Amino acid sequence: MEEQKTVKKLSRTSIFGNVILFLIKIFTGIAGNSGAMVSDAVHSLSDVFTTVIAYIGVRLSRRKEDSEHPYGHERLECVASLILGLILAGTGIGIGYGGLKKLISPEALEIPTMLPLIAAIISIIVKEVMFRYTMYYAKKLDSSAFKADAWHHRSDALSSVGSFIGIGLARIGFPFMDPLASIVICVFILKVAFDISMDATAKMLDTSCDRETEQAIRDFIEKQPGVERVDLLQTRQFGNKIYVDLEIAVNGNISLHDAHAIAESVHDGIEQNFPSVKHVMVHVNPAD
Repeated sequence: MEEQKTVKKLSRTSIFGNVILFLIKIFTGIAGNSGAMVSDAVHSLSDVFTTVIAYIGVRLSRRKEDSEHPYGHERLECVASLILGLILAGTGIGIGYGGLKKLISPEALEIPTMLPLIAAIISIIVKEVMFRYTMYYAKKLDSSAFKADAWHHRSDALSSVGSFIGIGLARIGFPFMDPLASIVICVFILKVAFDISMDATAKMLDTSCDRETEQAIRDFIEKQPGVERVDLLQTRQFGNKIYVDLEIAVNGNISLHDAHAIAESVHDGIEQNFPSVKHVMVHVNPAD
């Protein structure tokens, strides 16, 4: 219940902030003759849609297992992250195309006013705060979709930095810097989109978790009473959760009941000490 409240609060804050920033940016961009700021406004508007997708993805991924999905729905969050990455990429390409068109048509260049410059400063501050706020709760929720949404906020802050530099240089006599800033913004956005998409794809392909986590799990198992060695340890990421398959060696002369108790102890210990682990399958081998 607490988790659902956090997800709703995070989504509402993000949507409200982005709508306000979009309105400020689109007004100052049009009134202030700045294509870079209009591009920045489009980026903020795309953040509204990505937050909605992140919210839907997280809510669906938290649904309980059922007969058709006995392993749960965690991968739906990966699907949401992948959609976010694709939307972000499309936004970046559109912004870059608009900037390129103005660069090859010098007659379309205009000198921006002070309005978009002020809007860029406001956006940088607000977006950096939103990034830190969203990332804080995304880590608490262990949500890849909201982490992707947080990085979307950071990319918007970086694009506003690009807008500020481009608009500032355009105002002091280099009008081509305003559309050039749009192209720089495009590059920033495409890099973030690529990282988000690759992370989501890796988690959908049963990629193993990082070596540090695997080593920590192995070290934990080897310290458990009755375990003589770890014969096999395999991990796979299922959305934001980890599944563990392992084989442990125990004294071959003990009873089946005692061997089973050791396996149960290892199973329960891993799930209790590694919150990201959802399920453990333990096979017992005789040590000799």
